[in-house]
Amino acid sequence: MSAETCPRCLTTTVTLDRAAPWCPRCEWNLDAFDQDRRAPELGWRWVDRRLHRLAFRLAHGQYADLVKADLAQRATLPRVVIGTVSVILLAVFLALVVGGVLLIARGFPSWWLVPGAVLLAVAWILRPRLGRLTDLDGDEITRDDAPHLFALLDEVATAVGTTTPPTVLVDHEVNAYTTTVGFRRRRVLCLGLPLWAVLEPQERVALLGHEFGHFVNGDGRRSMLAQPALRMLGEAAMLIRPGYESPGGNVLVILAELAARGVLHVLSNLLLLGQVVLLWIGLRDGQRAEYQADGIAARVGGSTATSTLMEIMAAGDVVHMLIRRDARVGLGPADWRSSVAGSGLRGGPRTAARLQLSVRDDASLFATHPPAGLRSRMLRERTHLTPAVTLTPARAEKIDAELSALQEAFRREATYA
Repeated sequence: MSAETCPRCLTTTVTLDRAAPWCPRCEWNLDAFDQDRRAPELGWRWVDRRLHRLAFRLAHGQYADLVKADLAQRATLPRVVIGTVSVILLAVFLALVVGGVLLIARGFPSWWLVPGAVLLAVAWILRPRLGRLTDLDGDEITRDDAPHLFALLDEVATAVGTTTPPTVLVDHEVNAYTTTVGFRRRRVLCLGLPLWAVLEPQERVALLGHEFGHFVNGDGRRSMLAQPALRMLGEAAMLIRPGYESPGGNVLVILAELAARGVLHVLSNLLLLGQVVLLWIGLRDGQRAEYQADGIAARVGGSTATSTLMEIMAAGDVVHMLIRRDARVGLGPADWRSSVAGSGLRGGPRTAARLQLSVRDDASLFATHPPAGLRSRMLRERTHLTPAVTLTPARAEKIDAELSALQEAFRREATYA
C-alpha cells in the first residue's frame, strides 16, 4: 500500500515493487512513466516518455473497441497494408534476382559479372526469411513418447477447429508458443516444461486453447505474405548503414566520403523508420489476435481457468524464481506446483495490483501482446464460459508421468545453473 491519497477520488493509492503509486479505483497515475523500471526503447528519455503515454492510450483504446465487440471479427485494414507492402517488396526482390541473372548472362564472361553478382548478393541479404525448424530451441516429442499428451492436444485442437501441429517441442522456459516455419508453413507447438508443471489441469487446457487459437484467428504475423513487410526494410537499412570511416585520403576523397556517408545515413534511417511503422501496424494487429486467442481459450478451457492462467503469466518472474529455488534443492514438479499454489499468485492480495501495474509496465508501441491486466479485464467483462474440454487430475497425472524424464533433466539443469 501507499500513504498517498488519490487527488481525483480520495482513494488510498497503492504501489508494488517500488513503482510510482497509482489509484486502484480510478487508475489515476497508472500511466506514469517509470524510467527505472523500463528498458529504453529509443534511448531518449523525453521520446520514450511520450511513446509510453501514446502506447498506454492506444492499448486502452483498443481494449475499449474490443470489449463489447465480436472478437471473431478480424481487422482487415492492417492486413491489407502489410500485404500490399509485402507484394511491393517481393517485386523488388525478384527484380534484383532477375536483373542480377541477366547481367551475369550478358556476354558471359564479361565485366557485367561484377554488378550482376552485387545485385544477387543484395537479393540474398534481403531474401524473405520464413524460419526453419532448426532455428527453434527445444526437444521434440512424438505421439509414441507421450500418447496421453497428444490425446489432449487432439481434443483441444478439435474443440478449437484445427488440427494438432505435426511438431511438438518442449523447452525450459516459463512460456509456451506456436509458430509456423518454412515455405510449407509447418506448424509447431512449444510447451515450456516449468510452466506446464505449475499449471492446474484446466489451466493447461486454456493454455493450449489460446495457442491453438492462433491457427484459426487469422493472426497476420504468421502469414507467409506478411514476412517481407515485417523484415525486409530493416535488412535493407542495415545493409546501407555506413560503416567505419576510411583511414585517410586527399581532401576530395574525404569530402566525397562524408557526402556519401550522409546520404546513406539518411536513407538508412528512412528505411528503418518505415520498418518501425510496419512493425507497429503488424504488432497492433497481433495484439488484437491475442485477445481473440484469449476468447478461444475461455471457450475451450473455461473463463475461470483462463483468468487464473492470466494471473500466473502476469507473475512470470515470480514463477520462474519459485521453480528455480525448488529445483536447486532437489524438489520436483509436484513441489513447484505446490509452491506456486501457496504463493498467492492466483487471487492473492497482490494479484489485482500486479495486473493493474502490468497495464503500465507492458505498454509499448512494440509490444507483441496487450498488457496482461487488460487481457484479464477483457475476460471478466465478457460472458462467462464453461469449459468445452475438461482435463481431469487423473489424466493430468498420466501426462506428467510421460514428461517426467524431461522434467528431471530441467531440474538437473536448474541445479547447476
